[in-house]
Amino acid sequence: MASDDTTSNQPLVDSDRQRRDAAAVTTNPRPRDDVAFEDVTDSNFVYEFGGPIGAASMIVGFPLLMAYQFLCVYDNKGHFLLPESLSDFFPWAGRMFERYWDIAGPTWTGAKIYLGFTFFMVGLAYVCPGPVMYGYKLPSLNGQRLAYNCNALWSWWIAVITSLVLHFTGVFRLTEIIDNLGPIMTVAMIWSFFLAGALYAITAIKGKKHRASGNVIYDFFMGVCLNPRIGSLDMKLFTELRIPWPILFFISLSCAFKQYEQIGYVTPESAFMVLAHWLYSNACNKGEECVITSWDIFYELESWYLLFWNLAGVPFSYCYTSIYLLKNGPMEFSTFWVAMCYILLLVGYFFWDTGNSQRNRFRMHWNNTFIKRNAFPQLPMSFINDAKFIQTRHGNKLLIDGWYAYARKPHYTADLVMALTWGLIAGFGSFFPYFYLTFFLIVLVHRVGRDDARCARKYGADWDEYMRVVPWKFIPYIY
Repeated sequence: MASDDTTSNQPLVDSDRQRRDAAAVTTNPRPRDDVAFEDVTDSNFVYEFGGPIGAASMIVGFPLLMAYQFLCVYDNKGHFLLPESLSDFFPWAGRMFERYWDIAGPTWTGAKIYLGFTFFMVGLAYVCPGPVMYGYKLPSLNGQRLAYNCNALWSWWIAVITSLVLHFTGVFRLTEIIDNLGPIMTVAMIWSFFLAGALYAITAIKGKKHRASGNVIYDFFMGVCLNPRIGSLDMKLFTELRIPWPILFFISLSCAFKQYEQIGYVTPESAFMVLAHWLYSNACNKGEECVITSWDIFYELESWYLLFWNLAGVPFSYCYTSIYLLKNGPMEFSTFWVAMCYILLLVGYFFWDTGNSQRNRFRMHWNNTFIKRNAFPQLPMSFINDAKFIQTRHGNKLLIDGWYAYARKPHYTADLVMALTWGLIAGFGSFFPYFYLTFFLIVLVHRVGRDDARCARKYGADWDEYMRVVPWKFIPYIY
């Protein structure tokens, strides 16, 4: 939550104070200097994710899981690949490795596509115009506020237009992405390991580790660098928004173009995935200025798990529905089923986009960094005038208005609805279109539990009051 310049002895549900203080909030995106520190030096250290053993398991397990799922979806039409018997396990593993290496081993083509796009986006991050926004005051930087050049929207649209020009002129056909998806994915995994290792080593050499446990494997997994930057480029913000979601969109677009080449048209199901991934990627990039006050940016360390998942996991694990539809299409679903999926997607998107806008713009308003932008699409109810909140003794404000008057995490509920539609549009013939939903649920349970525990420590009785005012976590009157 954003910090305020005042504290009180009692928690307040207050909209009058917001009206009174609104005159002090201008359109200047530079924040007030008297806003309280945001704590990024949590001293209540506990091992997460199962400690060093859990961290090591995931460092090894996630790449293996991605390789296995790729073979199942890309090479076996979404069916599980299993050994014939227990005694066949190791021979089966050998066959799986050989097949993966044959169709997904790293190639120069895969490297040129993935790294070419990555460095193209890096270049755009340095030169594109955009508003300069300021994050929270950080104790780790003696109260300094980091500046963020929020030009992701320009970068995103330039990347989309450039890719379409390259495709239709024949310079680079977008179908090359799906044709080389395995090598591209492998290069992405190698690249994420390289960046995580380099970042850990450089931070250790400089003696600037943050919240380190002392266990090398665990610290490599969880990260030790809070605000890695290359000049004006913030690595956390860049890798969270400008690589994973655009690549995911381009994979789905590539599948749609490939389907057109194969059957002469794009099915409604494949068009659905292009729309779904365009909406998600566009929203992430048009709302970049809202992300800088998020937990990921101000608190999380840049780590192997963030780098691996953003650079490789998200784009190459959330695309299974698009690949499944290409390999198994055209599907024969009823018009009602397809229309229901489109309606659920758009309804879920509306609540997800506006919910995230409400909470982040509420923070930005009180951090004096709120600016109005006309990025498409701008939806109604994205900003709450005179929003009600609980004023905590800590100094922060807890939003209890808009969608957040009905549930504490409505944006997650909407996100889950969208994730569900990504599976439903493919029917029930395979588990893999539902991998994103399954994985997201697991991550959500862990993240919400960790967030609630931290907020309970941070706000004490004020958090109890907040939970009394807004008792429902995801769905009003249900859960």
